[in-house]
Amino acid sequence: MNDLSVNPLLDLDEQGRSNAASAGRAGAASGLPRFSAIRAEHVEPAVDATLAANRAAIERLLADVRAPTWDSFVQPIEDMNERLGRLWSPVSHLNAVMNNEALRAAYNNCLPKLSDYGTEIKQDERLYRAYKAVAARPDFAGLTPAQKKIIDNILRDFRLSGAELNDADKKRFKDIEQELSSLQSKFEENVLDATNAWELFITDEHDLAGLPENARAAARQAAERDGQSGWKLTLHMPSFLPVMMYADNRELRRQIYEASATRASEIGPHAGRWDNGAIMQRILALRAEKAKLLGFANFAALSIATKMAESTDEVFAFLRDLAARSRPAAQKELAELRAFAAERFGLPAIEAWDIPYYSEKLRQERYDFSEEDLRPYFPEPQVVGGMFDVVHRLYGLDIHEVPGVELWHPDAHFYEIRDASGQVRGRFYMDLYARPHKRGGAWMDDCMSRKRDAQGVQAPVAYLTCNFSAPVGGKPALFTHDEVTTLFHEFGHGLHHMLTLVDYTSVAGINGVKWDAVELPSQFMENWCWERQALDVLARHYESGASLPEALYKKMIAARNFQSAMQMVRQIEFSLFDMRLHSDFDLIKSRASAHGSPRPNEGLLPTPPLPPQRERARGEGTPPGRGNEGEGSASDEFRHAIQQLLDEVRREVSVVFPPAFNRFPNSFGHIFAGGYAAGYYSYKWAEVLSADAFSKFEENGVFNRQTGEEFLHNILEQGGAYEPMELFVRFRGRKPKIDALLRHSGLAA
Repeated sequence: MNDLSVNPLLDLDEQGRSNAASAGRAGAASGLPRFSAIRAEHVEPAVDATLAANRAAIERLLADVRAPTWDSFVQPIEDMNERLGRLWSPVSHLNAVMNNEALRAAYNNCLPKLSDYGTEIKQDERLYRAYKAVAARPDFAGLTPAQKKIIDNILRDFRLSGAELNDADKKRFKDIEQELSSLQSKFEENVLDATNAWELFITDEHDLAGLPENARAAARQAAERDGQSGWKLTLHMPSFLPVMMYADNRELRRQIYEASATRASEIGPHAGRWDNGAIMQRILALRAEKAKLLGFANFAALSIATKMAESTDEVFAFLRDLAARSRPAAQKELAELRAFAAERFGLPAIEAWDIPYYSEKLRQERYDFSEEDLRPYFPEPQVVGGMFDVVHRLYGLDIHEVPGVELWHPDAHFYEIRDASGQVRGRFYMDLYARPHKRGGAWMDDCMSRKRDAQGVQAPVAYLTCNFSAPVGGKPALFTHDEVTTLFHEFGHGLHHMLTLVDYTSVAGINGVKWDAVELPSQFMENWCWERQALDVLARHYESGASLPEALYKKMIAARNFQSAMQMVRQIEFSLFDMRLHSDFDLIKSRASAHGSPRPNEGLLPTPPLPPQRERARGEGTPPGRGNEGEGSASDEFRHAIQQLLDEVRREVSVVFPPAFNRFPNSFGHIFAGGYAAGYYSYKWAEVLSADAFSKFEENGVFNRQTGEEFLHNILEQGGAYEPMELFVRFRGRKPKIDALLRHSGLAA
C-alpha cells in the first residue's frame, strides 16, 4: 500500500498540545502514533516522502534567506527534524517490541536513507555557513541559553560530521556512516535471533530442583503456549536468571550459561549461524577510519569530544582509580565464595555457571535472605502505583493511566503526568513483560519531544520498556527487587525526558545531554528502592496487603552490598574493554597480523542433552557456520587479538575470569549496536553523580519537597540547554565527589 494519503506515518496530528491536552482526557491522545494502522509497507514511502519534502524545504530556505536568523532559518529546520523524528519513532519502537520479518526489512531499508540524509545535511557547506552567520549576528547574545546551545551543538556536529573535509573524504565519511548504521542494526538483530532460537524443554521436574515456584510456573506456562508438556527454558532474562541463581542441577546451569555466553558467535549451540564476529571487526575498523578522517587519533578521542570528560586519559584514570579502590575487596569476596563452595558443598573449583548459584547460597546463609523472599511484596500494581507516589512526594506531580489510547500490545499501558495546576507535563507508554520478538533489556526512548509554537506546547511522550516476568497462575506479576530497581532506573530516564521545560526539541529532555551525564536521573531514582519510607508505599504483600516486614527489610539492607566490589570491577572491566577497543584498534590490527590462528573451538565444552529433556533450536536445518551468508567471517587472528585485549583488561582489574568459550563481546549491544561506544564508562561516572546528588536528600530527608524541587528545577527541567557540570553545581553547590558512591557501595565508611 503506497497511497500516501492514507499512510498513518504521514498523518501526524499536530493537536497534541498542552492547550488541548489540559482540557480533558480526549486531548491527551492527540498526536500519538496509530500503531494498529502502521504496516511495514507504509514505512519506506513515508520516509521517502518526508526526506524529499525536507530536502526541498531546505533548498527553499537557502535560496530565500539572505541574512539567516533564528526565526527565518534555524527554527524551520528544527521543525523539520522534529517531524522526521516523530515519523521514525513508532517504526523504531515497533521494530524493537513487535519485531517481524516485513517490518525488519522495511526498517533496515530505511537506515541507509536516514544515514545519507543526516550526513548530507551535516556536510552541506551552505548550511554550515548559514549557521555560522547566525552565530556571528549581533543579536546572537540575545538568544535564550537553549537557542545558543543548539547553535553551538550544531556547529560542533558539522565539524564532527565532516563538513570541513574535502569532497572525496566527505563521500567516504558518508559511506562509513551508512555502513555503520546497517551493521549496528544487523548486530542487534543477530543477538535477538540467537536469543530467540535457543529453547530447552524439561520433562523431568527433578531437573528443576531449587528453582522458585514462580519461575517453574512461568516455564510451564511457556511450554503450554507452545503446545508442549513439561517446562520451557529460554535465554530471556526472566527464564535465564532464575536457573543461574537457583537451579541445583549443575549441568543445566552450565548448559544454559554456555548457550547465553556463545550467542551470536562462531561456537556454541548455533555455531556460526548469527555470528557477529565479522560485524564487530568491520564496525571497529570503520569507527577508527571515521575518527582519523576527522583528525582524531582514534574513535575513543572522537567519542569524548561530545562528553563531559576532557580526554580519554581522564576516563582511563577515573576507571583505574575506581578499580584500585574496589579490586582488593572484590578479591576478598571471591575468595570467601570459593571457600564457602568448597567447605559447605565440596566443590573443588568454582566455574562461571556456579558463581550466581553459590553466591545466592552464601547470601542466604550469611543474611538469611533471598531475592525470592521479596517477590511476594512487589506485585506490579503496588510497585507501579508506589513509584508514581514517590514522584508525587518528590515533585508534586500526579500520574494517571489514560484509557482508550491506541497501543501495540495488550501488555502496554499509557499514562500522563500533570502538575498541581492540572497542566500535562508529559505522557508515556509502559510495556513491562518479556515476550518473543521483543528486544531484550530495558530502555526508555523518545516518542515525541517538547516544543513550543504558535499553537501551544507539545507535551513530550516517552516509551518505557522492560522485560520482566509476566503474571502466571492467576497472580499479578511479582517483581524481584532488582526488577523494581530497573523500573525506577528507566522511569528516571523518562522523567528527564518528560519534565523538561525547554521549548526547543534539540535540547529538550534527554536531547543534547552529554552521554556521560544522561544516566544521572536514572541512577538517581534507584536510590528510593532502598529507602524504608519509599518501600512503605512500594511494597505490599500481593495476598495480605501487609507491608514489608521490618525484619525482612533489615536483612535486605544488610545484604545490599553483598559482593558489591565484584559487581563494581565487572562494570569497570566492561568500561575499560570498551575504551581500549576504541583507542587501541591499531594495536588490535597489528596483533591480528602478527600471530597464528588459534583453534576456533578452544575451551568449548561438549553439549550433550540432559535426558529426558528435549533441546530444540528454531529454524533447524541451517548447517553450523553457514549463517549470515554474504557477511563474511571474522578472522581467527582478529578474534584472538580481541580476546588478548580483553584478557589484558581482566588481568588488570578483574577477579572473575570466564571460560575460554565465553564470547560476551559478540552480544555486547551497548557498544556495538547502541550509543555507548567509547562511553560505557558513563554508567560508572553517572553513579558518582547520582550518589552525590542523593546525598543531599540523605542530609535533608529522602522526601524533602524543597530538595526534590531543586533537583526538578536544576536537573530534570533543563534538558540539554546547559552544560551538565553547570547544572550539577547549581543543585549540589559544588562539583561531584566520589565519596558517596564508595559509601553506598560499602567500599568506604
